[in-house]
Amino acid sequence: MLTAPARGLRYSSDMGAGEPPSTTKMKKATTTTKKRKSGVEEGKGGDSPSHLIDARIKELSDWRGETLARVRMLIKQADPEVVEEVKWRKSSNSMLGVPVWSHAGIICTGETYKNVVKMTFAKGAALADPSGLFNSSLEGNTRRAIDFHEGDKIDEKALQALIRAAVALNTSVRATARPVRSRKRPKSS
Repeated sequence: MLTAPARGLRYSSDMGAGEPPSTTKMKKATTTTKKRKSGVEEGKGGDSPSHLIDARIKELSDWRGETLARVRMLIKQADPEVVEEVKWRKSSNSMLGVPVWSHAGIICTGETYKNVVKMTFAKGAALADPSGLFNSSLEGNTRRAIDFHEGDKIDEKALQALIRAAVALNTSVRATARPVRSRKRPKSS
């Protein structure tokens, strides 16, 4: 019986005709990624995440691009150690993906739609929001979002405080510790 090759393996093209399956030769399939001096892997076409976000902002070329650029700047000011990434690249977003900002876990994403720029905080439900910035995705148990519409003024101090709180949550012991599970004791007879 022939079985599927292990993950990352493929059948060799030099397999002899009529050889039994037990003597099938396997070769390791390899992929290469180019690393930059900073240690960040380059994406498709050699673009870094920062360049992909720049391209996304440039492509928008309207209030949404300006808002995304402003939010990005505020995130970098609030946390100079933030890591920019681009995730979920697909044809519906012109293969430019969704900007993601991380520090010991995802802080937030910056999605753009026709009428809104949405800033979604991955652990927003666990954050205090004294200024009432969260105005979207309020029903969930984990995330919260801020929808920016054309003409909205950004409360920069409150937003930066929220970003710092998200970083603090990600880096806290509470966020990284896992609950201890008690062992089941065998039933005594």
